[in-house]
Amino acid sequence: MDVSNIAVPLGAGVRVQAQRLTHVNDSGPTLVFLHESLGNIALWKNFPRRLAETTGLDALVYERRGYGASSDEPLPRPYDYLEQEGTLWLPRLLDELGIDEVILVGHSDGGSIALIAAAALGQRVKGLITMAAHTWADHLTLAGIRDMRRRYTEEGIREKLLRHHGARTDTLFHAWQDVWLDEGFQQSLDFAPWLDAIQCPAMIIQGDDDEYGVPEQVTRIVEGIGHHATPVFMPGTGHSPHLQQPDRVLSLVYDFLRIEIAQKSAIFD
Repeated sequence: MDVSNIAVPLGAGVRVQAQRLTHVNDSGPTLVFLHESLGNIALWKNFPRRLAETTGLDALVYERRGYGASSDEPLPRPYDYLEQEGTLWLPRLLDELGIDEVILVGHSDGGSIALIAAAALGQRVKGLITMAAHTWADHLTLAGIRDMRRRYTEEGIREKLLRHHGARTDTLFHAWQDVWLDEGFQQSLDFAPWLDAIQCPAMIIQGDDDEYGVPEQVTRIVEGIGHHATPVFMPGTGHSPHLQQPDRVLSLVYDFLRIEIAQKSAIFD
């Protein structure tokens, strides 16, 4: 499998950093990974590569505006910044790279963006996997964000993030905190209207011990999408199932793709 790191221009002065993992022969949809609120390509660790190798599918991992090596984002973040990522910037990235059919894999904020993108991109999305996605700001989400403010300085999280985001680390952290703790944003946050437009098979994963989201995040997402959505609660797992139980998540995702998607295509032949 070939790995290439590229900077992709998207217009309006925006450039995003991306990594492509490609096989010699692959005609199936591309796995597209959408990172968490403080994430980047490296913080996925080896999960994208392992899933690409397991499924035989190509993969795309990228950093949103303001993250890693991508260009800056306008600040303060507007209340609809997640919708902009799912309806404008991700479609532009796929078009620029000539990627048509995709399977979206999103974690936390990336999971919420994946929900929006799955609705916006329609038939281009052949499958959807979210981990710890949220469609509204529940009490655990807000408590977790407030506690992260303490942990950022007291538990060395800032130093770890500096390795990934460099000089923009503090700016990125406060941009995330500021918008999520804004009462206007909390009141406006409601992704439920997007769910009914999602037509692809979906697997909605959350750890039973997720410190950033109540179980109802999963049940409401599944109810909103309908019969083609499957809820998965992982015992003994927190906010990052793909890092805390990678083998289990790989198995779940592989089986989901094999059962729900392979019957409609030849991706596992």
